[in-house]
Amino acid sequence: MNYSVRLERGAERQLQTLPTDGLKRVDAKLRALTDDPRPRGVRKLQGREVQGFRVRVGDYRVLYTVDDDARVVTVYRIDQRARAYRGGRKG
Repeated sequence: MNYSVRLERGAERQLQTLPTDGLKRVDAKLRALTDDPRPRGVRKLQGREVQGFRVRVGDYRVLYTVDDDARVVTVYRIDQRARAYRGGRKG
């Protein structure tokens, strides 16, 4: 059974600002998360201000949480590596 991928508003906005090649690569990775929300190369985020996982897509990072009971992947940030971890996510 597949997972569904939901983008928070901020992640949607960040996705729309990506250049075409970055958008295609990130879109492919988001689609792949429906089959495997913890693919090879995924990292669990650590720290009090952050939660969930991150997956690398070239120079971009996709930060997300996984709800295994509801089978939902919630993407809350898509950004370049240098900016992806600023501000974190409380929860």
